Amino acid sequence: MAKESSKKNGSKGGAVAIDIGISGKDREKIADGLARLLADTYSLYLKTHNFHWNVEGPMFNTLHLMFMEQYTELWNALDAVAERIRSLGYPAPGTYSQFARLTSIEETEGVPEAMDMVRLLVAGHEAVARTARGTFPAAEKGGDESTADLLTQRLQVHEKTAWMLRSLLK
Repeated sequence: MAKESSKKNGSKGGAVAIDIGISGKDREKIADGLARLLADTYSLYLKTHNFHWNVEGPMFNTLHLMFMEQYTELWNALDAVAERIRSLGYPAPGTYSQFARLTSIEETEGVPEAMDMVRLLVAGHEAVARTARGTFPAAEKGGDESTADLLTQRLQVHEKTAWMLRSLLK
């Protein structure tokens, strides 16, 4: 993760220390996990939006609308994750190269068949859930209830979405 960002005090021009009850070392570990979560979320957002644009077949309308709901939810989640990283005193990653380094979501080349899109999105939501779950130990160790709450919310969304997508494959 990049260096801790300095906080400037407008009147004195000096850095203001972050004292939120979580040690600097713990904040860094939590921010690193959240950076991976942000990269996974963005990568899954992009994949879902791509599938929304390109889905075809007998389930077009159903999948087109479902994918739109899903990418909209992912888009809205990005800000919450990035702002939590900033609250911990670190810059949020925000470039394709950073996301490519940090994500566990594989890019999909070409345009898969509709049900293959669904399978790929199941795998993507499960991957994001694993990333979120993997960040819990750092949040718990640091006593970071705010991050733990964010992770719980994200897990609920990704696990439910994966279930709903899997249900289409039966």
